[in-house]
Amino acid sequence: MRLSVPIYRLKRQAKLLARKTGVPLNEALDQVAKEEGFTSWSLLASRYASERPASHILSGLQPGDLVLLGARPEHGKTLMALEIIVEAIKGGAEGVFFTLDYNEADVAHRLRSIGSDPQNLGATFLLDTSDEIDADHIVEQLKEKPRGTVVAIDYLQVLDQRRSSPEINQQIEALRKWAEEAGHIIILISQIDRKYELSAEELPTLADVRTPNPLDLSLFTKSCFLNEGEVKLEAVA
Repeated sequence: MRLSVPIYRLKRQAKLLARKTGVPLNEALDQVAKEEGFTSWSLLASRYASERPASHILSGLQPGDLVLLGARPEHGKTLMALEIIVEAIKGGAEGVFFTLDYNEADVAHRLRSIGSDPQNLGATFLLDTSDEIDADHIVEQLKEKPRGTVVAIDYLQVLDQRRSSPEINQQIEALRKWAEEAGHIIILISQIDRKYELSAEELPTLADVRTPNPLDLSLFTKSCFLNEGEVKLEAVA
């Protein structure tokens, strides 16, 4: 299934169409779906749900992995991280989302946008929005979590901004060590440098990751890059 743009952009198009024309949102959604070749939005959403890449990405990860998940703004990297966590929870694991960028209401809204009710996740999902988030804080919060817990950190570059925290390379080294020792899967959401938009590459690479300060990207075991609905997961050499 290949859409002209990611599904969250189609939803945005439908909302703008509804405001502009005054038609109900459900009609605007159906109109956008028809432009994508589907008879209705419900059919498009159903097909998308059955082909979500999050479960495929999760199947390619294993305890001890430290994953870099990168994309330019508005390409769904935060939603993808949350989807991976939700898929892990469905499979019996626990999930943790650390964010220095969003509040609880923001995260709840994003979970609902991917069809997950935050209340239904219960104790299997931990959300941490502390201003103190860095590698030491993350490790401390994960000490009681079982092996196989899937963790997402939003996002890599913000970890590099607190003067009281260790250098970013030290933090990533600590997270890599903890992932291996505890058997967690740790995903760091990452920004991509603007120069990527001038390249002819279909997907970003590690060379496009924005690193204001020195960072050994080989500390990551896997990378996952997104662009215009395309997804690529691979091992870091």
